[in-house]
Amino acid sequence: MTRWFDVANVDELSPGSRRVVDLDGIAVAVFNIGNEYYAIEDVCPHDGGELSNGELVGVEIICPRHGARFSIRTGAVLAPPAYENLRTFPVRVAEGKVQIEAE
Repeated sequence: MTRWFDVANVDELSPGSRRVVDLDGIAVAVFNIGNEYYAIEDVCPHDGGELSNGELVGVEIICPRHGARFSIRTGAVLAPPAYENLRTFPVRVAEGKVQIEAE
């Protein structure tokens, strides 16, 4: 059964912003990039550090600890030292709320 969790009202997550939420014990970073919403697990697979404070370059995030790069859209690793992809989560807007899906 699909479960959707509210992250924020659409007007609370403006373009270029991000928010970290707890999804059943998992930190999930939700991004608004050009009014498109994306969600990734907020942990670098290289060393377990948080990614949400990293620099955004287009739809890529750069790990603030060691510089690994990831696609926010797909979770794909784009540059080492990380070699594992990020976990991503489906995102939707329903009734003015940004929501993420839990499995």
